[in-house]
Amino acid sequence: MFICFVVVRTRMRRRRILRVRPLARSAVSAMADFRQRVPAVAGVLLAVTLAGWPGVASAQSLRGGKGAMAEQYRQAQIHDFTKLRDPSHVHRFVELGLLVPLKGNRDYRLHDVSFPYAREEVRLFVERLARQYRLACGEQLVVTSLTRPVSHQPGNSSEDSVHPMGMAVDLRYSTTRACRDWLENEVLLPLERQGALQATLEFRPLHYHIAVYPRQYAQYVAQLESRQADVAEATAQGEAGASHAPPTHHTVRSGDSLWGIARSYGTTVDKLKAANNLRGSRIYAGQRLQLPVGS
Repeated sequence: MFICFVVVRTRMRRRRILRVRPLARSAVSAMADFRQRVPAVAGVLLAVTLAGWPGVASAQSLRGGKGAMAEQYRQAQIHDFTKLRDPSHVHRFVELGLLVPLKGNRDYRLHDVSFPYAREEVRLFVERLARQYRLACGEQLVVTSLTRPVSHQPGNSSEDSVHPMGMAVDLRYSTTRACRDWLENEVLLPLERQGALQATLEFRPLHYHIAVYPRQYAQYVAQLESRQADVAEATAQGEAGASHAPPTHHTVRSGDSLWGIARSYGTTVDKLKAANNLRGSRIYAGQRLQLPVGS
């Protein structure tokens, strides 16, 4: 049985004493009801707070963690990458051609990057992504970190960080929701499912950390370019009156995205959505998409 008491201060015979008086039944019921409601109220407040934080829903898919860091480090070991100790070690790798410079262009820029070098495949990733990002979003991609030797790692970094190996890049978190959605849903998550990279939305400070798996990403690009070449050849033959007509459908494969499919067939995401009555960007392996006429 739950009993509540209120303490009332009174005076009796010039001495201050405490007298305990039971609360009325209505007050007890009110307090019990409040106690039952507190967890629910707290849950609602937490949900509202998270819902108001930009990108939290997406962050649930880019959450990273110790397991993700361990996998990135394992990939660095598979590639036999060296953990660079200090600036002289970095510059030595640059001289050997093991790290290449990233200088920025009309599609991307570097912000406060102490060591603007990375593995060749990381540069390939940044340049390809930046070109697509500017076309999709109308703004430059901003790179905030690349190779960082152990001597320049921040205090909160993990020992399994792959920044000292030159296979990671950090990207600024855009203030434009459409750009964040495109980057996460059309590029990072599909490439992560493809096994070409691993992306994490980090909060201190807020940015995207991306570990590029060099061999896997290079293989992905080679396959994509081969498919694009096949489509271009088929289109050229069709225009020349050859018997092989350009493809009219595409069967979705694991790791495909609407953006990647649209680029492969020389069309746009909007036209691809319209041709298939798609409201969103979600597609699944095995799905058969109709290609827009003239693509």
